[in-house]
Order: sequence, then structure tokens, then C-alpha cells
Amino acid sequence: MYVIRERFFSIGDDFDVLDEHGAKLLHVDGKVFSVRNKVVIEDPSGQEVASLHRHLVALRPTYEIRIGGEKAAEVRKKLFTPFREKFTIDVPGPDDLEMKGNLLDHEYVIERGGEEVAAVSKRWLTIRDTYAVQIAAGIEPLLVIGSALALDLALDRDKSDDGK
Repeated sequence: MYVIRERFFSIGDDFDVLDEHGAKLLHVDGKVFSVRNKVVIEDPSGQEVASLHRHLVALRPTYEIRIGGEKAAEVRKKLFTPFREKFTIDVPGPDDLEMKGNLLDHEYVIERGGEEVAAVSKRWLTIRDTYAVQIAAGIEPLLVIGSALALDLALDRDKSDDGK
């Protein structure tokens, strides 16, 4: 299980992704986001292991996830999903993933081909302003964590664009 503090992008500060025991697994540098639309994810030794970069594709904000310098996925909002927000995690090849559930409240699942491969929830934790990410075996954790962070970025931007 990975523990992530929510809404860090509005402040643009750095934070650590922890395990359920509080040990540091990853460091997220959010400072560069306000300047370069980029977030860097580092391992505990400070080496960059992944990054997120925001760009526009067909007028939709899209977040590219790079793992080890290679493009791993693009995360974007699905168009025309009545009543619920859905985001697609478009990976190279046919195995795209989908984020669905209560995205705003960090209560959602990530599915591949209708099968749950990860879950995000605030209910599992008692720490305020944090959420947990549980990932199935065989799924790249950086892909899921990067996707959760991209979702936070997109929702935070939607809120600021709406003037809320």
C-alpha cells in the first residue's frame, strides 16, 4: 500500500509517498509544476524514476507519464461520460486502463479490461488529507501512482478553472 497526501499541487510543494508503516518509498517534486508543467518522482536516493508532464491534446489536458525516461502512458479525461467522471490511462498497446468511481473524493478503482488492478481510498487511513493506493501484483506501481497524481493535477486545474 502507498500513502499519498492529497491536494499538494495547489501549494506546489514537495512530499514523500510512504508505505503503510510511514517509510519513504518515493519523493515527489511538485515545485517545477508551476514553472514547467512537470512533476518529478524520485526514489529515496534522489534518482528520477518517473515524471508527469501536462500538455494539451485535442483541447483536453493530457498528462504524459514517463518511467525510466520512456513514455509509459497518457492520462486524460474521457469525453461524454454522463453522471460520472472517468479518466483513461492510455498505455502503448491494447491494455489501456480506466479510472472510475468517486474521483473527487479519492474513492475509485483502476481497471484493465473490466478487472480491478488498483484501488484508491481515503477510508483506509485515519491521517487527514491523505489517501491510500493499493496495487495488484504484476502492475507497475509507478504507472498507478503517476496516474493518481495526474488525476489530482487534472481535478485541481478543473476546480481552479471553474473559479471554485
